[in-house]
Amino acid sequence: MSTPRAATLVIVGAGPRGTGLLERIAANAPELRPDQPLHIHLVDPHPPGPGRVWRHEQSPLLRMNSMAEDVTMFTDESSTVEGPVRPGPSLAEWAGQFSGRSPRHEPYAEPDDPDVLAELRSLAPTDFPTRRAQSAYLDWVFRRTLRELPPHITVQWHRATATAVTGPADGPQQVRLAGRAAPLDADAVVLTQGHLDAAPGAGHRALADFAARHGRFYLPPEFSADADLSALRPGEQVVLRGFGLAFVDLTVLLTEGRGGTYRTGPDGELTYLPSGREPVLHVGSRRGVPYHSKTGYRLQGPPAPLPRYFGGAAVDALLATDGPLDLRRDLWPLMAKEIGFGHYHELFHAHAERTALPWEEFLAAYDRLDWYSPALGALVSAAVPDPADRLDLDALDHPLAGLAFPTPEAFQEHLRDHIARDVERRADPAHSADLGAFLALLSLFGQLPRVLASGRLTAHSIAHQVDGWWFGFFSYLASGPPGFRLRELLALSRAGVVRFLGADIQVRADEATGTFVASSPSVPGHTVRATALIEAYLPGASLHRTRDPLLRQLHSAGAVTEDVVSDDTHTHRSGLLSIVPADGRVLDPATGPHPRRIALGAHTNLRAAAAFARPRSDSPGFRQNDAAARALLRCMAALRPGRGPADGDGVGRPQARTTVPAG
Repeated sequence: MSTPRAATLVIVGAGPRGTGLLERIAANAPELRPDQPLHIHLVDPHPPGPGRVWRHEQSPLLRMNSMAEDVTMFTDESSTVEGPVRPGPSLAEWAGQFSGRSPRHEPYAEPDDPDVLAELRSLAPTDFPTRRAQSAYLDWVFRRTLRELPPHITVQWHRATATAVTGPADGPQQVRLAGRAAPLDADAVVLTQGHLDAAPGAGHRALADFAARHGRFYLPPEFSADADLSALRPGEQVVLRGFGLAFVDLTVLLTEGRGGTYRTGPDGELTYLPSGREPVLHVGSRRGVPYHSKTGYRLQGPPAPLPRYFGGAAVDALLATDGPLDLRRDLWPLMAKEIGFGHYHELFHAHAERTALPWEEFLAAYDRLDWYSPALGALVSAAVPDPADRLDLDALDHPLAGLAFPTPEAFQEHLRDHIARDVERRADPAHSADLGAFLALLSLFGQLPRVLASGRLTAHSIAHQVDGWWFGFFSYLASGPPGFRLRELLALSRAGVVRFLGADIQVRADEATGTFVASSPSVPGHTVRATALIEAYLPGASLHRTRDPLLRQLHSAGAVTEDVVSDDTHTHRSGLLSIVPADGRVLDPATGPHPRRIALGAHTNLRAAAAFARPRSDSPGFRQNDAAARALLRCMAALRPGRGPADGDGVGRPQARTTVPAG
């Protein structure tokens, strides 16, 4: 009796999302494909596991903005996936094996880089690891996933770029690779490329043309680790537009990356010692302040039972109403109340001496009142005597609103004080209510995708409130840098290497002088002239400007749909790839959901909260991966198997031919 041919699956993008999908395939295969052969092609020019963003080959100065204990690639007891839960170590638990802090549960290989190994041996759960440490963890996760695949499932890695996908909805797909004549034949294809580059838009092209005409430097939105900053001269005046994580990374590369060092004085103050090779960095943004630093402590009281106001029942009630929904009007009051619940739950349980009512009495009243009602404001004022312990989301969102300073130096002093107070608060467990609010903020992503998928939000709301405000507000409050980065920023400011511009900055190109001119209403009448401009933020999603050749081919062929929301008053083009939320199937404009093409990750309209899951948080990403894996396995069980495996540059199960040693 002949051996059945293997079904084939191509996964384009072998970074964290592709690896997470592979892990879910391994978990679900014993149930849904117990003995049928399956061959998986992984296509990525970068190493599988870390992928491009988390590859080892980047500056050792760059770090994650999450603590080691808050990063996991594995499901756990909180996960509401349909498939099996397969627990595994968080980054902190995995690193603990190298120092003996965690038990050694299974074989592993030490990282080749001695600096990474030294970091892992000393890494505390509350440390913020380097990206190279995360790269080592992701490499290990990938190898463990290979080991856990059933014997009838094999994997090959093609160190190449996928350039095209063709094939009918009812037949095999062909995936073309750069530098290879013959395509890969597949029964199904998954697109997990992650964050993508985009060609500059019209405004950025105009600034690039201006810089080229005048011999100036201009950097459009780009991934910081890939940016070429070598043309910036020592002492050159540079404007950076953006105050988030990309700004932090770029500043590190232009200061420490150029030989500068930090020294801690006897009083504990950090001082920056310039190398003399640094440019002068003038930074501003819409808010005019850096993202809030990450908290450096754990909850001091019991975790709040989340969600309470923005859970499944609340969303069901919203979706049962008639008419369109508006995020700020219909959802935000419940979302804000949820954040407030997390904040006050921690305050009352961990710092009851700073409250004036019993928790039960406060909660009974809080339950009845609307977030923006005067009665709720009165309740909080009576129950929480110190205004510093109250949660004011509007003040947090607009810290420089209504403020103007007579001189640039006055503004420098104000912002240094603002940053110093934020760093101190986020390092002090006495303010652990901030962490309670943060955890409640994260919980909102459990239900928000349902609302987005319902199609009930207006186009204006999605454009200006979801994509335009909400994700920015979330990042500002929850995705900031570790506290030590802001202490370094203060030292750079005192050294004159970084200068603060203010809020709502405007930058214009002055043809007469060939310079970029920046100003802000925070310091009326003050301008800065610079010979370099950096857009200090990541490229926005754009299907029609994407640099990914495969998506560009699909878009040109009319085989994918951009996420466009339109109604009588507004049309919003998000630039994201439209998929079916339930299982990730790609929407073909001609035929609808494609039965053989799936997409997952940041380039899709299934908007996500964060790159990695926190342990015991029932991550939506795990649910998405699990649903897609089960759909793929069922799909391929029902389809006529395609051809057998093609030659690859191969990784396989550890016993197979491989260019990556089993770890």
